[in-house]
Amino acid sequence: MTGADRGRRRLPPLRPGELDADQRVVYDAITSGARASGPRYFPLIDDEGRLHGPFDAMLRSPRVGGSLQDLGAALRYGTGLPARLRELLILAVAAAEDSPFERFAHEAVGRGVGLSEEELAAVRAGTIPTSVDAVEDVALRAARALLHTGDIEDDIYGEAVEALGPKGVFEITTLVGYYRTLALQLRVFRVPVPDSD
Repeated sequence: MTGADRGRRRLPPLRPGELDADQRVVYDAITSGARASGPRYFPLIDDEGRLHGPFDAMLRSPRVGGSLQDLGAALRYGTGLPARLRELLILAVAAAEDSPFERFAHEAVGRGVGLSEEELAAVRAGTIPTSVDAVEDVALRAARALLHTGDIEDDIYGEAVEALGPKGVFEITTLVGYYRTLALQLRVFRVPVPDSD
């Protein structure tokens, strides 16, 4: 099943007035937290205040959804990974998982942090752009190994630790796992990109 074949969304998005107190806490964390400050490269909400992307589904289980959104905010705004590298890795997950929303959202962010159209096209095609630096190259090779085999071979692992340290490798593995989780939820709940309903 490809992104275009997934059919209509399975969860009608919740309007702010429909939220209970626990859902409202998660909603507010998403719409007024780190994601809402600074530049916005894609819309978090529609004109009725309903959340786009994976965030609406998080409201259905506020305790788990709140923890998941906290992890996502930590990965986007609290790691040592440079913004360009982070977006390359997220887009590698989007390509491997054929996730239209992740691609839509993070190509927009990627452009905002300096990724070229050629780099975006290469990652979209499942390859490593020739323009990346040595750290980006090894991080992408590690991510691709995780995405294709669920592990990182010793030689790539050694290069990644040398380039990014154990902290960076931990952050890469967590980022790949998190965005794979979102891709799964986006697929299961048939979440469209904005304006494609």
